[in-house]
Amino acid sequence: MENKDYLGDLKEIKDLMSKSSQFISLSGLSGILAGIYALIGAFYVNYLIENHQGYYITLESYTFELIVLTAFVVLVASLVTAYIMTVNKAKKVGENMWNASSRRLLINFAIPLVTGGIFALLLLRHGYYGLIAPITLLFYGLACVNASKYTLRDVRYLGVTEIILGLLAVEFSGYGLHFWVLGFGVCHILYGGMMYYKYDRK
Repeated sequence: MENKDYLGDLKEIKDLMSKSSQFISLSGLSGILAGIYALIGAFYVNYLIENHQGYYITLESYTFELIVLTAFVVLVASLVTAYIMTVNKAKKVGENMWNASSRRLLINFAIPLVTGGIFALLLLRHGYYGLIAPITLLFYGLACVNASKYTLRDVRYLGVTEIILGLLAVEFSGYGLHFWVLGFGVCHILYGGMMYYKYDRK
């Protein structure tokens, strides 16, 4: 009997340590909305490309500026939505939004993401437009994998999926936008839906 109590205490201590080292207030619904934003942005970008005269879009063109602006709007909308919904969820579960775990999560997520963003801008500057979609998928996937040890395990699976799609986008370079839609649109909706079903409905 005492042995069972001892094992039970150990399990409880282990659970408490795990919770203290992980930020569990990520919102699955924010992932779904980020995917929807990405799909809307991708459809608009596709419309711009189809109505542009010629296949190559120069950095000086008005169309290309609209594409960059669309990507920026999608990114900002996704980040703002994620922040608001994560704050609300953290309040509901009684978790402090800015604690040691969330800071480690943010730092480990930001380093690969910011690196990838700078890399993508440098590629844009030098005219390597076909590599933008693969690079954003790869570095976003690496950011998710890097940050996953400080949050829900599902984030790691999302990251691995994004990395695979990024590599495929390099191999099939003419379908970059399609892989971008799969990665940032469909995958966010699928993984966000799974996370919402598993964690947010409690």
